[in-house]
Amino acid sequence: MKEKPLSSAEPLWRKNVDLPKFDKLQQSVKTDVCIVGGGITGITTAYLLAKEGVKVILVDADNILNGTTGHTTAKITEQHGLIYDELIKNLGEEVALKYYQAAKESNNFIKNTIQQQGISCGYEEQDAYLYTNDYYYVDKIENEFKAYNVLDIKAELVDNLPIQIPIKKGLLMPGQAQFHPLKYLHFLLHDAINNGLEVYEYTVAMEVERNKHTTVITKGDHRITCNYVVSASHFPFHDNEGLYFTRMYAERSYVIAGKTDSKVKGMYINVESATRSVRSATIDNEDYIIIAGENHRAGQGKSSIAHYEELQSFAKTYFDVDHIAYRWSAQDLTTLDKLPYIGPITDGDPSILIATGYRKWGMTNGTLAANVLASYILKHENNQYRELLSPSRFKADPMIKKLFTVNANTAKEFIKGKFSFTGDTKVDDLNQDEAMITHNKGIRIGVYKDKQDNIYSVDTTCTHLGCEVNWNQEDRTWDCPCHGSRYNYTGEVIEGPAKQPLKNISIDD
Repeated sequence: MKEKPLSSAEPLWRKNVDLPKFDKLQQSVKTDVCIVGGGITGITTAYLLAKEGVKVILVDADNILNGTTGHTTAKITEQHGLIYDELIKNLGEEVALKYYQAAKESNNFIKNTIQQQGISCGYEEQDAYLYTNDYYYVDKIENEFKAYNVLDIKAELVDNLPIQIPIKKGLLMPGQAQFHPLKYLHFLLHDAINNGLEVYEYTVAMEVERNKHTTVITKGDHRITCNYVVSASHFPFHDNEGLYFTRMYAERSYVIAGKTDSKVKGMYINVESATRSVRSATIDNEDYIIIAGENHRAGQGKSSIAHYEELQSFAKTYFDVDHIAYRWSAQDLTTLDKLPYIGPITDGDPSILIATGYRKWGMTNGTLAANVLASYILKHENNQYRELLSPSRFKADPMIKKLFTVNANTAKEFIKGKFSFTGDTKVDDLNQDEAMITHNKGIRIGVYKDKQDNIYSVDTTCTHLGCEVNWNQEDRTWDCPCHGSRYNYTGEVIEGPAKQPLKNISIDD
């Protein structure tokens, strides 16, 4: 029998880490740069700018480091799945080489910062492995190895792993690393504050207004007047021109961490579905194994609990893990060509900068983004990755094909939501901490009963473009299957591109 999963989700990285607390913005302010989003991109950008004497304000809609960065597996690697062979074939050898060089420079930035500043964050070098147990993917692994050779990436094909997982073929990239992300970023944040950074939590950026100066307007109707806006909020909070919701898709993934008596050496990820990512971590002198995977399009698929159970079964099969101590989930965005969008939101608007589409490699790509964005603001003209990562880029092959696929899936989910059957469950039959979907007078209504028997009911029509949201029991959220917007059970937005909350509606109306 499968062990019952934990009753609540909490990342391992939060264990005994006291992050600072910040007030909500209560008045209109002026600054040189306004950064929206308190993850690795926002904090690292603030760190770089503050060191140069730039006046920076950073705002976050929730707590600092409570988004995707706080829910990472925290691998620092240039091995981003089966990517380099694909980039060479679709975009050319020069693009593939630049992406590798950009990733390597970013990871060296993390390493050098930790060493120079003496940051205690569990940084340790590890070999990284891609592997497969599917014969179909053996050729893909071998083609990736050939791409490594073309790009002069040090690597080795292997037929077995240092851990007990059997494989058909593997690809070793030596000299990669892992760390404790919150301890690292806590230092960068503290250093930036010492250099004048102002931070405000629970401050929701709603829109950008451009007159003589660029101004961020918050949900509380306060104004942050600045010269540059950096949107580091996962999905760009300002998307009036770029239409990024048509050029990216959101995926959720799941992570568990269990104590083990034998520390795992190396970092591992398979290339077929279902994804299985493995690394170790030592927290307070206790060894943990971290297993991630079960990727799926946001708002679609089976229940979150089922995904955790699959990971838990994998942990028990291959590792000495008796109890899962932590579990959490994350959401990330993938672009049409799998390279992140980093730079001006449009070619004609250099005052609004964005960073998004990290494809689950946020430690590397978030650091890359910070250095590229800082180069724009500091007017350093020698950054060689601007064209590579430009959000305005469009390559007909493969982006048109992917654009069609992504938006065909969106159309399917839109229609599916409008005609979904809700079943015979009655609101009176709901148990505590349970949700249901019903219809009333032609309106699809989501109903949740909390542990105190309070009832919350919302119109399930996503306020972004009108798709119908689905219930996520694990996180107690309503998730949109079209573009990845997420709302809490009261209807408030917790993940864009939506900006407005779900409409509260009485089930008796």
